[in-house]
Amino acid sequence: MKVLVIGGGGREHAICWRLSRSASVSQVFVTPGNPGCATEATPAVPPDNTPQGYLAVAREAGADLTIVGPEAPLVDGIVDAFREDGRLIFGPAKAAAQLEGSKIFAKKFMERANIPTARFVDAYEPEDAIAALPQFEGPVVIKADGLAAGKGVVIVEDRNEAEAVIRAMFAGALVGAAGAKVVIEEFLEGEEISFIGLADGERVAALEPSQDHKRIADNDEGPNTGGMGAYSDSRLLDAATREEIMKTVMQPVIDQFRREGTPFTGFLYAGLMMTASGPRVLEYNVRLGDPETQALLHRMDGDFGALLHGAAAGRIDEAHLSFRKDPSVCVVLAAAGYPGKVRTGDLIHGIEEAEAAGAAVFHAGTKSTPEGLVTNGGRVLGVTHSGATLPEAIRNVYASVKHIRFAGMQVRSDIGRKGLRRWPETAAS
Repeated sequence: MKVLVIGGGGREHAICWRLSRSASVSQVFVTPGNPGCATEATPAVPPDNTPQGYLAVAREAGADLTIVGPEAPLVDGIVDAFREDGRLIFGPAKAAAQLEGSKIFAKKFMERANIPTARFVDAYEPEDAIAALPQFEGPVVIKADGLAAGKGVVIVEDRNEAEAVIRAMFAGALVGAAGAKVVIEEFLEGEEISFIGLADGERVAALEPSQDHKRIADNDEGPNTGGMGAYSDSRLLDAATREEIMKTVMQPVIDQFRREGTPFTGFLYAGLMMTASGPRVLEYNVRLGDPETQALLHRMDGDFGALLHGAAAGRIDEAHLSFRKDPSVCVVLAAAGYPGKVRTGDLIHGIEEAEAAGAAVFHAGTKSTPEGLVTNGGRVLGVTHSGATLPEAIRNVYASVKHIRFAGMQVRSDIGRKGLRRWPETAAS
């Protein structure tokens, strides 16, 4: 089959990379893509970034299946437009995509579905948000209601800081219009885990667990980013915990949407805090995570194209859902200034050498110029490698990272280290 991938970041490059290795797929198209995607797929430029614009690309390509990478087209209703045109697409309809498009919708949905999450208050005016602060002790979490590219969550330690963040968010100074409404939420203690499944409207099947690293600097210091790296290791969750998450966090979403008349088809991402009282949902996304996708798809063994085609058609075939045991690690190389004002146009060197060392180098913010490949975004590359053990995977990926350089490059040196602390008996292997 011919498959169209929508998006142009590191996640979409990884999707194209895995699809191009699927026996069921004869050709991959990508729109708009990036220079890395172009090595795995045929690029196509949409007339505009609307559902109808992407639909025009799918028609021209003769796509048998379309996969949506980023969240914005899903929230805009791309799935509805494709279905009205009779085209198979993997993702949730606009009504269900609100689960990511609105934090307030998501929290109230979790209440209706009895899904474990943090206590919260939603606020539509800054004075109401400030008035809610005394309901929470210690650190408090302030979340922009709308899409904010992973930058709409702020953890504050005291009342004065909380009031300043609230006023800045409502004024549009932090995340623009996304902060016109907010959620005030209790701070949860524990370790974060990313748990992703894919749903066919009735059932959800789990991918392997992974762990993202949100902060810009080592030891989880500095401001939040879209993600500076991730690793995937099957040992992150034992069988009993996986079963609990499926029963209390994942399947209830599918069941509730079906009861409400909007069956959920697509990827379902649960950002979890593993508290002393059990898993609690920090957020839901309605697409694959980035950079978790890079680590996960590097481990995948099955036919990704056939898996997604079946799920989009309403029947998950878990025979296509398999992973290698080897852990994998993705390290993000970010541009100067990220996550603030990003500098672009710096020449990138060493990708071929990193790939020769065995890494898959997924492009995110790159651009081809007559002078060579240059930086063109905050997160530039996702260097991904695996190994028989987590320590080996970490050594392999950082050995590959050493080959790549560009002016102002930012890279964390501790991606996967939490796993070494989790399993100290393997750290010396």
